Amino acid sequence: MMWTKTSQIYDGKAKTIFAVEGNDDVVIQEFKNQLTAFNALKKEELDGKGELNCLITCSIFEYLEVKGVPTHFVEKLSRTSIVTKKLSMIPLEVVVRNIMAGSTAKKLGMVEGTAMEKPLVEFYYKKDELADPFISDDQALLLKTVDSQKELEELKSVALKINTALISFFRECGIKLVDFKLEFGKNEKGEIVLGDEISPDSCRLWDAETDEKLDKDRFRRDLGQVKEKYQDVWNRIQNKWSQYV
Repeated sequence: MMWTKTSQIYDGKAKTIFAVEGNDDVVIQEFKNQLTAFNALKKEELDGKGELNCLITCSIFEYLEVKGVPTHFVEKLSRTSIVTKKLSMIPLEVVVRNIMAGSTAKKLGMVEGTAMEKPLVEFYYKKDELADPFISDDQALLLKTVDSQKELEELKSVALKINTALISFFRECGIKLVDFKLEFGKNEKGEIVLGDEISPDSCRLWDAETDEKLDKDRFRRDLGQVKEKYQDVWNRIQNKWSQYV
């Protein structure tokens, strides 16, 4: 099928979203080369980053569909763009943590790298001007981010299902899935569907042998070799999951 982008719908930190000519049910998402951190206070252009995130996201979404997780993914359109189902996005970031890292480890006074007895699921309110703050279930309901506690529980349940699938996916690539961010939306039937992307921009990924960081923390912490490590993640996925590439 031919997909032709028309007007710009949204311009975000990592992606630009366009309407599709003659089809109101889908959109085109273009991955940017821009790297951002600390609510976009730190920015940099990284040539080829958008293409790598596009490739990685496509393979992971196809894998998750096989594992029974509904996603917005329709097909890969170009080196840096995908066609996705149009969703009404839920203004929550759903974060799953398997290993303590980053600001959360610091906030809780825990050593980075501490494995948790069970995954931790957290909600963050998607509001750039508030720096996407952590919120409780009751606050999520107060803000009417979802319609009911039942929907919050569904978000948690699906996030944990995705976590189980992705732990296996990345383990086969010699990678530890430390933590990751998910975004969801509702389709025309009101069903909750996984949206956005899953990439080294939205995950903490460590080498299983050395704990070397393979994700955006390399940019946040000025560790260098950002593109090289994103490329490493893609190379490992290609080698182990060629059926989804």
